[in-house]
Amino acid sequence: MRIRTLTTATTLAVLFSSVVLTATPADADTTASLPVERTADIVVDGVHQRVFVSDPSNGKIVVTDYTGNVVRQLTDLPGVVGLELSADSGTLYAAVRDADVIAAFDTAAVVETARYPVGDNPLSVALAGGRLWFGYGGPGEGNIGSVDLSGQQPVVTLAQEGRVWYLAPMLDAAPGSSTVIAAAIGGSPVSLASYDVSSGTPTRTVFTNGTGGNLGDLQVTPDGRHVVVASGAPYHHQVLRTSDLTEDGSYTSDSSPNAIAIAPDGAVAAGVSGPYEPDVYIYEPGATKSIREYDFPDTDPTVTGKDELAAAGLAWAPDGSRLFAITSNFSGTYSLRVLEAPTTPATSITVDAPATATRAKQLTVKGKVSSRVALPVGIKLTANRTDLESPSGKALATVTVKADGTYSFVDTPPAGGKVTYTLTYAGDAGHASGTGSDTVEVSRTSTTLTLNNNGKVYSYGADVGFTAHLGTTYKNRKVEIWADPYGSDKPNALVKSGTVNSSGNLSVVLDLKRDTKVTAKFAGDARSAPKTVTSTVGAKVKVSTSVSGHYKTAYTSGHTYYYFKKTKNPLFTNTMTAYPGRKQRQQFEVYYNGSWYGSGSKYFTLDSAGVSKVELTGEHQTGQRMRVRSSYINDSSGDTVNSTTYGAWKYFTFTS
Repeated sequence: MRIRTLTTATTLAVLFSSVVLTATPADADTTASLPVERTADIVVDGVHQRVFVSDPSNGKIVVTDYTGNVVRQLTDLPGVVGLELSADSGTLYAAVRDADVIAAFDTAAVVETARYPVGDNPLSVALAGGRLWFGYGGPGEGNIGSVDLSGQQPVVTLAQEGRVWYLAPMLDAAPGSSTVIAAAIGGSPVSLASYDVSSGTPTRTVFTNGTGGNLGDLQVTPDGRHVVVASGAPYHHQVLRTSDLTEDGSYTSDSSPNAIAIAPDGAVAAGVSGPYEPDVYIYEPGATKSIREYDFPDTDPTVTGKDELAAAGLAWAPDGSRLFAITSNFSGTYSLRVLEAPTTPATSITVDAPATATRAKQLTVKGKVSSRVALPVGIKLTANRTDLESPSGKALATVTVKADGTYSFVDTPPAGGKVTYTLTYAGDAGHASGTGSDTVEVSRTSTTLTLNNNGKVYSYGADVGFTAHLGTTYKNRKVEIWADPYGSDKPNALVKSGTVNSSGNLSVVLDLKRDTKVTAKFAGDARSAPKTVTSTVGAKVKVSTSVSGHYKTAYTSGHTYYYFKKTKNPLFTNTMTAYPGRKQRQQFEVYYNGSWYGSGSKYFTLDSAGVSKVELTGEHQTGQRMRVRSSYINDSSGDTVNSTTYGAWKYFTFTS
């Protein structure tokens, strides 16, 4: 069921022998989305550089290239689960559980070439001893069968293993000419057996219960001498002898192991379903300490919880240059991660610079370089400083790392603001490149910036000049002026940007129709701090009241009065700058004994054109002097986009 990716047969000399890893620094890892609902298995074709992923829920095999781009989807495979690749990478075999067949595909053309009817619910496939073996069977009927592919017509043989298995077992065999098969079913405990299939019939070597719980994956080592088991428990990857299934070491990982992949040269990738710990651990053969670990980040930051490794979701490229990992998140999104040069130990560089510093004063940057495999003594780091004067970076003197991995150097930052120090190790034959950085906030001289008119109120539509004045700066003399009219329908907008004149001024004229926050911005430069100032000004509304229904007008007592018969109701037409939901305040006053007294007010909604008509009804008394006006009261009139504006009084009286 696991990866069969050799272009030529190879063997692993001894599982616990040491190897010398020689690799170039890793290229960037990539992540690509997989169009699947669930995954069951993954294999890698090194000849055609293809990756095959089975999706039992959608009944298909997704085919990608080495970067994760989908190149084909093989469909009509209901419940497809286990995959196996022939030694020459020419044929892909798939156990199609719900069709009770094993399907064969030409990997060059990526098309189906045959289907072999087999027993009920085939689960997994494995090539060994010149035959294709498969585990199959429903509850209480688990068994092992084979397909003899040596003749002109394939021959399917079922029921080759008694009543040992309650369910269809998961099978695996070493690639190439191996004659050893490992078989297991999950649960608690895991049942595990090994078989010799050299005769064409599976001869059980050993059977055992109790090798862990909740089986996620297993793989036989390239030499056929061991099988590595990934079970939910215990919290490590077990290494068992295929001869007697006794434990012969382990790969230290973490809780809930669920995947295992062994490269042709014996490098091991051990995976766990771990939300709070690394997902994949890379080991040299037989080692108990990983040389590299991967903790997968979120592919979608809007989904709670980071991506986790899928069960049986690891596979090596045949040349060991890449490791492919399937991950999923809580929203059910699956991804194929391509991990470049995974057997090259990662290099970690910490950088510790002071949080703040004074410009043109010396500061110290220090840190440490580390790897899971010892680094050469006296390695060199390139140092780079990025700041406002060197936005593309400026190379500093090479830094030598001490024997204990620590380093330090001094620098005098010429520019203020955000200054970033980046240290890089180029890598070597046994270590990947590494980089680290830290940022210092370096002081700058405070800047003087002013903007006039703050707090003033202007008539509606007034043209008002605003002047920003910039004091002494180092180099930058550019200022921006922004205007943000009140109201959500009017966005903050840049109204002028330019270099101040010889007096340090930049001016703009604004047509004020709403209350407005005007902002002047200076971005700063290498030695002058940025500065922002605001000036909030008010704009009144346009408001007028016309009177109708009167029989005459006359100028008296210092005002023009409208005369109405007491039997006539006055009509006041109020016009005001329109705004959605706006209301005008209609206010009345009566003159008595030398003073004006309020006789009531009320708010009336304006129509879309800004008009409100109010008729004064009731019994009108003759001889009284009265007046009326329309006003906009900020907030009380239904909005806050203009400043309070009182309209002109209109005077009127009634006669017999």
